[in-house]
Amino acid sequence: MNTRERFHAVMDFKNFDRLPIVEWAGWWDRTIERWRAEGLPANLDRYDTYRHFGMDVYYQDWARPRTNDFPQPAHHGAGFVKSDSDYETLKKYLYPENCINTQAWEKWAPEHKKGGCVTWFTIEGFFWFPRTLFGIEEHLYAFYDHPETMHRMNRDLVEHQLKVIDKICKYTTPDFMTFAEDMSYNNGSMLSKELFDEFMKPYYQMVIPKLKERGIKVIIDSDGDISVPCSWFEEAGLEGILPLERQAGVDISQLRKDHPKQLYMGGYDKMVMNKGEEAVRAEFERLLPAARKGGYIISCDHQTPPGVSLEQYRTYLELFNEYAIRAGA
Repeated sequence: MNTRERFHAVMDFKNFDRLPIVEWAGWWDRTIERWRAEGLPANLDRYDTYRHFGMDVYYQDWARPRTNDFPQPAHHGAGFVKSDSDYETLKKYLYPENCINTQAWEKWAPEHKKGGCVTWFTIEGFFWFPRTLFGIEEHLYAFYDHPETMHRMNRDLVEHQLKVIDKICKYTTPDFMTFAEDMSYNNGSMLSKELFDEFMKPYYQMVIPKLKERGIKVIIDSDGDISVPCSWFEEAGLEGILPLERQAGVDISQLRKDHPKQLYMGGYDKMVMNKGEEAVRAEFERLLPAARKGGYIISCDHQTPPGVSLEQYRTYLELFNEYAIRAGA
């Protein structure tokens, strides 16, 4: 199987020769800095690093709904919008026409059409995007204090997202996409199902059909414990979830039992990657039963942290290759 065929075989619950060997989010810059000091060649970009490690290449484009001159927040978590008029003023910095990496898609498309890579894109979701405008704290109040402005933001975002999809698909049809949300933390969702159903679900259901009619897998990207909102996403039409953070208590075996048709990516506890071969192997053993059932691609449950040495990462990859084959056997 080539890289693209393998991805679809796994995600369509069909027979596959092995799991993809992927690091869906790339690596922390501090991790790469450490590895370069330990012998990793210095001239490798993200995708060259995949190839250097013998991994499958998954190209990603993040289509951000802000212009390059969008103002900087006063501090982390600060916002810009306290009223509908503030949002109207800010709109000159939002929803740019040049919102995708056209040079990258031109380069990736021939390789993708031959099956040598997987392509995917990220768009900001209906929890994430308003948060960047209101600010973290004000956003949580805005569900109650500024509901009409929240709805207006998400209607405008839908219009922009539909344009993004059309722009990308002029080059090639990506294999999957993610809505960036991060709407959960280690104790669960940051909002109720009632708020999800009112402020998010209707907008997903405006975009998801346009993705599915093209055969693009629709995946939510949310850190934290998504065990409860997993069913909300499923009801809204989303097909899968990543990264399944183990530190937040996410259990892939329970998710697979509760949601047998959902797609998953991630789940490998990054905190064991520097604990030695026995611990690394034990984590693969934990994930193997779910991986054998299909619809699940093992990957680090976020980015590999800088506490993992280059040698330790190579051990992880050696075992990953072993278990990737065992999952497809």
